[in-house]
Amino acid sequence: MQTETLIKMANQIGDFFEAEPDKAQAQKDIANHLNRFWTKDMRNQIAKYAKEKQGAGLHAQVISAISAYLKA
Repeated sequence: MQTETLIKMANQIGDFFEAEPDKAQAQKDIANHLNRFWTKDMRNQIAKYAKEKQGAGLHAQVISAISAYLKA
């Protein structure tokens, strides 16, 4: 899948969980969603992108969720 598509999808998830007042819980929820509904290849691709590009273009909560909780 194209990285741009994964970024868009990840940011939509981040936007959804933006309303969660507990930022740590939001990060866990984002990672849980990615772990449950994204394939391992998709998770690896977004994690690699976040690391190599310092998360450029990704929602801040998504970057935090990826680094803390994503099962790549």
